[in-house]
Amino acid sequence: MDFPGPQPKPAPAAGSAPATADGAKIAYPPGVKDITDKISNDEVVRRLKMVVKTFMDMDQDSEDEKQQYLPLALHLASEFFLRNPNKDVRLLVACCLADIFRIYAPEAPYTSHDKLKDIFLFITRQLKGLEDTKSPQFNRYFYLLENLAWVKSYNICFELEDCNEIFIQLFRTLFSVINNSHNKKVQMHMLDLMSSIIMEGDGVTQELLDSILINLIPAHKNLNKQAFDLAKVLLKRTVQTIEPCIANALHLSFSPFPSFFQSNDGEERLAVVRLLAKLFGSKDSDLATQNRPLWQCFLGRFNDIHVPVRLESVEICQSLFNESPGPSKDLTEYLKVRSHDPEEAIRHDVIVTIITAGKRDLSLVNDQLLGFVRERTLDKRWRVRKEAMMGLAQLYKKYCLHAEAGKEAAEKVSWIKDKLLHIYYQNSIDDKLLVEKIFAQYLVPHNLETEERMKCLYYLYASLDPNAVKALNEMWKCQNMLRSHVRELLDLHKQPTSEANSSAMFGKLMTIAKNLPDPGKSTRFCKEISIRSLGDDEKLRSQLELLIKIARKLANPKQPTNPFLEMVKFFWKELPPVHIDSEAISALVKLMNKSIEGTADDEEEGVSPDTAIRAGLELLKVLSFTHPTSSRSCHTDFRNTGHKIETDLPQIRSTLIPILHQKAKRGTPHQAKQAVHCIHAIFSNKEVQLAQIFEPLSRSLNADVPEQLITPLVSLGHISMLAPDQFASPMKSVVANFIVKDLLMNDRSTGEKNGKLWSPDEEVSPEVLAKVQAIKLLVRWLLGMKNNQSKSANSTLRLLSAMLVSEGDLTEQKRISKSDMSRLRLAAGSAIMKLAQEPCYHEIITPEQFQLCALVINDECYQVRQIFAQKLHKALVKLLLPLEYMAIFALCAKDPVKERRAHARQCLLKNISIRREYIKQNPTANEKLLSLLPEYVVPYMIHLLAHDPDFTKPQDVDQLRDIKECLWFMLEVLMTKNENNSHAFMKKMAENIKLTRDAQSPDEPKTNEKLYTVCDVALCVINSKSTLCNADSSKDPVLPTKFFAQPEKDFSNDRNYISEETRVLLLTGKPKPAGVLGAVNKPLSATGRRPYIRSTGTEAGSNITGNSELSPSAGNRSREPCSEASETGVSENEENPVRIISVTPAKSEPGKNKEMNSDQAAQGNISTERGKKRTTAAAGTENMHQQPDEKKVDESGLPGPPRARRGRPPKSESQGSAAKSEETGKAAGRGRKRAAVSPEHPGGLEAGNPKASRLQDIAKKAAASQRHIDLQR
Repeated sequence: MDFPGPQPKPAPAAGSAPATADGAKIAYPPGVKDITDKISNDEVVRRLKMVVKTFMDMDQDSEDEKQQYLPLALHLASEFFLRNPNKDVRLLVACCLADIFRIYAPEAPYTSHDKLKDIFLFITRQLKGLEDTKSPQFNRYFYLLENLAWVKSYNICFELEDCNEIFIQLFRTLFSVINNSHNKKVQMHMLDLMSSIIMEGDGVTQELLDSILINLIPAHKNLNKQAFDLAKVLLKRTVQTIEPCIANALHLSFSPFPSFFQSNDGEERLAVVRLLAKLFGSKDSDLATQNRPLWQCFLGRFNDIHVPVRLESVEICQSLFNESPGPSKDLTEYLKVRSHDPEEAIRHDVIVTIITAGKRDLSLVNDQLLGFVRERTLDKRWRVRKEAMMGLAQLYKKYCLHAEAGKEAAEKVSWIKDKLLHIYYQNSIDDKLLVEKIFAQYLVPHNLETEERMKCLYYLYASLDPNAVKALNEMWKCQNMLRSHVRELLDLHKQPTSEANSSAMFGKLMTIAKNLPDPGKSTRFCKEISIRSLGDDEKLRSQLELLIKIARKLANPKQPTNPFLEMVKFFWKELPPVHIDSEAISALVKLMNKSIEGTADDEEEGVSPDTAIRAGLELLKVLSFTHPTSSRSCHTDFRNTGHKIETDLPQIRSTLIPILHQKAKRGTPHQAKQAVHCIHAIFSNKEVQLAQIFEPLSRSLNADVPEQLITPLVSLGHISMLAPDQFASPMKSVVANFIVKDLLMNDRSTGEKNGKLWSPDEEVSPEVLAKVQAIKLLVRWLLGMKNNQSKSANSTLRLLSAMLVSEGDLTEQKRISKSDMSRLRLAAGSAIMKLAQEPCYHEIITPEQFQLCALVINDECYQVRQIFAQKLHKALVKLLLPLEYMAIFALCAKDPVKERRAHARQCLLKNISIRREYIKQNPTANEKLLSLLPEYVVPYMIHLLAHDPDFTKPQDVDQLRDIKECLWFMLEVLMTKNENNSHAFMKKMAENIKLTRDAQSPDEPKTNEKLYTVCDVALCVINSKSTLCNADSSKDPVLPTKFFAQPEKDFSNDRNYISEETRVLLLTGKPKPAGVLGAVNKPLSATGRRPYIRSTGTEAGSNITGNSELSPSAGNRSREPCSEASETGVSENEENPVRIISVTPAKSEPGKNKEMNSDQAAQGNISTERGKKRTTAAAGTENMHQQPDEKKVDESGLPGPPRARRGRPPKSESQGSAAKSEETGKAAGRGRKRAAVSPEHPGGLEAGNPKASRLQDIAKKAAASQRHIDLQR
């Protein structure tokens, strides 16, 4: 653009405007007066708007107007306007100037370079107004930007010497004002304006380039994302022009780097290394190949004398590994040197760098680099060795197990498994333990499903080299030895204290410590566990065995910071065999069977079938020694996989027959069972084979030798179940003459009176084990027949019911021990439940028998309750049991152990969810809603609770509160959602039940009253918990006729069986002062059952003597906190317990004292109620010995008369401490006679012979015992 010369001065006209600085007269548009500093800003703005409108309407062809308004154009560029403090004036002037450049293009009316610079800097400053899109003047700012971009007005500045200053200011302004409120037009005009400057100029200076590139820095990007996007689009649009400028700028910046590397300042060299690492390691960067001298200078820093520089050089290699073979090859050589660096941290980072690159892409890591990691597995430093081993394990899992990069990558790292197992030969215990961890998490991940895990182990074992196989076998052997040592240590603790015993325990501790990290500290820690905990606390010893089982189910537990606890946790994780169990052995045999048949994927796994089979056999052989308990299922494996033996392998058949016969006759019970099933599954002439076993066994039964009875009973039971047509009749005589008459109805031995309610399996007497198997035989015999034509099922059910009524002592001779009685009660209850799974037997089970079975879930023995609940849940979740059996879980609200209640609730949630999902997925299920719909459990629950032996007084508030808790335990789960108006449906069911009679005793008024009372409590709960229950139910409930009988036609029942006051007490009243369980195994209203006398309310008030810390305000027992498990020191499954009082002072309450005094004053009354039981709040950790803070034994110490138990632990009711001698021998403890077991004497402490010295010892150990309890928690 040419700049015009001086303009000729026109002759002044009369009345014209003032002249410009060069004498020219200023012509204003029509209607516009002079614009001078003599007028106000508002007037200036008004007049400038008219000027703007004039210039906006002008175009380049208006020569006359251009000449006319030239003085005005020069005037608008005066200092008055360019320096005006009013921003509106400046904006209007800028718009005028932009139009002037448009109108007078390509020549500008301004001749002075300085003036042009001032004008464009002025216009640039006005562009800052674009930042506020909500400003009233934004449209003018946008017009200014649009005008400048369209005309490319800034191109005039190319003629100026210092145009770069203008452009830099413009670019910075535009990048600073851009924001997310701008539309696409604003951004496009900015791009047009800046791109025209870049593309039409002679080049881009470094300063201007910096003003663009700075917006790409992450820090700036986070501040203004729109500026980043604008800069990115600008670079893409002007790439051809700006790329050479960027390359030249970088080239100039590289030149001083070699001198920086020669600096004596280590920190300076470190900074340069970091910078170059970013340049070389950026995506698609080829700087290393284009600038080899700089690359070589960079590689030289791997040998820098400054350790941080070498360390940084290694760390940044993770970003330098790329597809280009050149840099990777160079890095290999330098990393080789650094893998032998004297600094441990550098060697460690070399491993991390290689492994990280390998996990990202294995092709980035060559075999030489992996070899460096392999070497470091033998590093002298544990940290480096650990990182190398873990890194290789991660690569193996990623590329071999998961096969994420195909077979080629898997073959590349296939050597890793052998190398890692070879490390087990190292002397360091840390190396051995890490190999065990790697095997469990990476080589054969323990969290895989059983079949997948065994497949992984099967082919791993087949592909290992001989040394690795030996190492793996040794690892299993060591783990098995550790488990054996721990088991033997626990056995030593059970023996009486002696010098020899202590010496043997110390030796075991030393051996165990050698298998743990840091044997020195581990020895000390093991001693603390053994002496302070296991030695003094029998309960802790029993829980150790439970912890071993729990540990195998833990997933990524939080790491403790205490080294003692860390060692303990490591100890628990080491003991359980997380890979191998019976199920795993079975899966392994099935895999071998597939390899034999040729249907396995042996070739795809890289091994031949012959190699796989041989390895599998060797593996089974090894596991039979290292995991003996899990390998007991080998007969199950034969049963599952040997169906073709008879036809395809006759030589094996002839060898197998005598083995199976021998196992069925004289093997273990489990072997006998599997042998019978093997014969039934494998041989075509199974009848002949089974007869050869049945006949000699049935003739040789001898009840006088119970040790030899168990295996024959198991075999006979399974034979009668598998071949009922052949053996049903002969079995009937065996059952009648031997099983019932000779075995079950006779007690030949006297049980040990140790007071325990449960004993370990190895302590159960052979006679009781035989009786349990006899009960199972009866069930199997009936399940085989699947009919009741001979009425054998009725007789069996009566027998099982009698066993429950007699608490397991069928003969009632009191010769059997309490723990054995618990076993028999569990067997009887489980048998009824098993028979109920067969429809033909479910129909003949009477309501009384069902209720007896249900009460087993409230048995006084914790293990009985636990096992029975598990069996119940297992059958219900498979939809094997009728819906009425789900109502049994409502009784779990009375369980004193919080964990048992929580387990029952989870069982309910699972069962209800499964049934609802089954109904949704099976359209035909709508025809069986009565047996599937979870809400139909409500009638069964109401009927069961109405016949609860604890529920004797329909108007007793405490009893009603128990009923309410049981109801809500079930209803809370059912009412979580109101599916299909279920709340109203359940309410209608309860209302309809009130219009029926109890089918069990339809003419008994009290029975029906209790039924209607439970219905009213249920309605009270439903109404209080749901506002949706008042809706009309579209479904008409169907009530089971087995439990509810239709009354006479004119029968009506609109009576409320609970008063309004009782209703309020149930919903909002204070909780019961004593709240655990009701009486144990109370009888039902049936002929021949012994009566049960319930404790009075006065007795319940004396609970304070049994446990001073349990407050009446503790809430209902179904919501008791976890502290209930440790508030008392009485072990539940003990007979004749001593009374325990905590040393923690409790706040004295007048109500309590009054109850105590009245109880003590009424000794004479108490003595007349000898049939009543006294109870107290029980320990939550039942059957586990827990040390109290202080123990007191009743002075009399005489055991009370024997008491009947009828199915559940009693409520928390106890006598006062001043009861008479017949009563004082029975201490508080859920209504059962128990003996508190002293830690020094596991056999138990007889309450009748208290010794002062013994009590003093107990008191002295109170504080230490409490610490043991805390550790256990």
